[in-house]
Amino acid sequence: MILLTPELRAALRANAIAHHAAQRDGRREPDPLPVLKLFNPMGAATWLASELDADGSTLFGLADLGFGCPELGYFDLREIEAIRLPGGLGIERDLHFVARFPLSAYAEAARIAGRITEAEALLATVARARALRTPRNSDPEIPPASDG
Repeated sequence: MILLTPELRAALRANAIAHHAAQRDGRREPDPLPVLKLFNPMGAATWLASELDADGSTLFGLADLGFGCPELGYFDLREIEAIRLPGGLGIERDLHFVARFPLSAYAEAARIAGRITEAEALLATVARARALRTPRNSDPEIPPASDG
């Protein structure tokens, strides 16, 4: 299976370019929707990617190898493509994945659930909570300050 079509590659590159431009210009970094979901058809590993570096292989997104601690970071497409599973299977692309929330919402929901999840109620709650946060209280681990 082709893991990265030309259309997906273009969308991932566009997100990476926007991210780098925001950093360069001192603007707030974008929080794009994940573009790509890869998964192990025989195990728990899942990757959601939102950006692709200029090298054509380094993806940025949310990685969950099935150990209960998903994390944001970089992963290598060539390494993922090289994985061979029993029966000659490899890592697959979820052909039906359509992100509805920004990557940050998937990351926070994964932290809560201990795995990447597409549970609509949890993702919607996390997305609403993130939208309500102010710069003064942007850390999800710190409860809101009492003003009264």
